[in-house]
Amino acid sequence: MPAMTGISATAVPDHLRGALTRWLLEVTPTLYIGTISARVRTELWNNLTTCLTDGNAVLAYPAANEQGFTLHTAGPQRRDPLDFDGLTLMAFQRITTSQKNAKPP
Repeated sequence: MPAMTGISATAVPDHLRGALTRWLLEVTPTLYIGTISARVRTELWNNLTTCLTDGNAVLAYPAANEQGFTLHTAGPQRRDPLDFDGLTLMAFQRITTSQKNAKPP
């Protein structure tokens, strides 16, 4: 059964943005939402994680758990979802001084 799905994807190739907009609405430059089946959601997520190089992505969709949703992440980011007794919590990674002072490539 189709369910509301949200995908946030930054720094993704144009062809992947096109694939996402075939199934979902791009409500802001990095946020895609829509009602899609589990099969389509899985295929989109697999394509996204395969093509992801510099960017990052977050997928959220309804699930039968305490919070009512499931969350997946891909790519380098400061937040990592952790399972804590059945609840998903976000763990923040510390930024070291060398990372703060590093110049972007």
